[in-house]
Amino acid sequence: MLIGSMSSQLERRIYSLEKHLKQENPVLLQVVQGFRELDKVAYRMGVLKRDESFATRVPWWPLISILGTFSSGKSSFINSFLEVPIQRTGNQAVDDKFTVVCYSKEGQVHTLPGIALDADPRFPFYQISREIDQVVKGEGKRIDAYLQLKTCPTERLRGKIVIDSPGFDADAQRNSTLRITDHIMDLSDLVLVFFDARHPEPGAMKDTLDHLVAKTIHRSDSNKFLFILNQVDCTARDDNLEDVVAAWQRALAQSGLTAGRFYQIYNLDAANPIDDPSTRKRYEEKRAADMEEIGRRIHRVEVERAYRIIGVLEQTARTLQDEAAPIVTNLLTKWRKNVLVMDAIVFGLLALGIGGMLLTMEQLPQLPTLDMWMGWDMTYKMLSVAAGVGVLGVIGYLHHLVRKFAGWRVSRTLEKTIKDNDTLSMVRGCFGRSTEIWRSVFNKRPAGWSKRSNKKILKVLKDTDIFVQNLNDQFTNPSGHAGASNPKIVLEVPTGSADLDLSSKKKEQTKSDA
Repeated sequence: MLIGSMSSQLERRIYSLEKHLKQENPVLLQVVQGFRELDKVAYRMGVLKRDESFATRVPWWPLISILGTFSSGKSSFINSFLEVPIQRTGNQAVDDKFTVVCYSKEGQVHTLPGIALDADPRFPFYQISREIDQVVKGEGKRIDAYLQLKTCPTERLRGKIVIDSPGFDADAQRNSTLRITDHIMDLSDLVLVFFDARHPEPGAMKDTLDHLVAKTIHRSDSNKFLFILNQVDCTARDDNLEDVVAAWQRALAQSGLTAGRFYQIYNLDAANPIDDPSTRKRYEEKRAADMEEIGRRIHRVEVERAYRIIGVLEQTARTLQDEAAPIVTNLLTKWRKNVLVMDAIVFGLLALGIGGMLLTMEQLPQLPTLDMWMGWDMTYKMLSVAAGVGVLGVIGYLHHLVRKFAGWRVSRTLEKTIKDNDTLSMVRGCFGRSTEIWRSVFNKRPAGWSKRSNKKILKVLKDTDIFVQNLNDQFTNPSGHAGASNPKIVLEVPTGSADLDLSSKKKEQTKSDA
């Protein structure tokens, strides 16, 4: 009954998503069907539970997250971008919650508790309280202490979700907060990581750099991380911007980041006065160029999200086919050998023990023949049947323990050999299903894996190429035929978006840009 209820809830969630995409982007509506096909394969393999879907693991709305150290100007940046003073600012930590900011038609800002995010499947923190509970038991009930939702009536936010994180201090953060941070980095389309140029000794922030930088280097989507050195106007008096940037670059290099660039910006409204005209011009030109690049990345996030979702579909299909299934097949080969060897040892020792006990008693009872058994009365017959069932039960239980121990022994090193969390989760789920007691130890295929399953995955992979082509048709016209492209979505960065902290005289232009 509970499983049926959870399945119905999942269906309603996916139906709501399909209803939205039918109006917003029909191409992505087809992608949902691709995820449904992969779900069918995953259910049989044990990769997903019946109340889960690959489609619900993907945030379908463009997500921009702002991470960084305390007092690095994150909130000021958000206020400038949205043109609404929605976040409190200050030199000290002014907010200790993750704030999700989304668009609202109402003319005022509303602040809602964390449960508004935890219970709404449209947001990236849906049921995040469960994950927090896995880290710290009971902390999931305190979801309002970690999250809050703010609505904002600005066109710049339409179609996007922005997340502002509390100031990051790895030494002082709880494990549950780190879990939320990792969750954000995984789901976001664009991650702006802020550092404060007013603190020129980044070596003292090793733990922070390790978490915000080192974990991003080997990711397949590492290009979505932008590292921003904010409030660089503080270096104008000594004119040592290059030295400060070099110090931070060395700190990032120690954390493993040897490529990429540091964006250098500051808030014009709150900047220290720069008296020297040439220095001021150089700083403003550098700031304007970097703000323009950041603006371009923010503007492209909606388009990148569509391609990213198709990429997730393709990657999920390939992970099932090329990684999870072959890895589980190899694990089953090792598991089978372990089970057979340990069965032989356990039952061999058991037989020797029973034989030795009988020899010690110097009584080797004659095994009953069918004629002897037929001559017994009903009581002896029932006792003999019960004894037989008991022996079989003991043998079955011992075999079950052997299978479990062999499974643990084979899979205990998976975390060291499989670095990707999604692949690890798939392998664990499928291997667990493949070694359940009702499956023969001689079955060489992973549970649910067959020619039919492989055919479904190949169909999904073929469809992803078609989805990309259909998406390309919205933005390009390779054939040159009239009407081949969709004019509704424009890739170019609008004029005036180079400077994100726009003044009031630019607001009309900004609204048309959005």
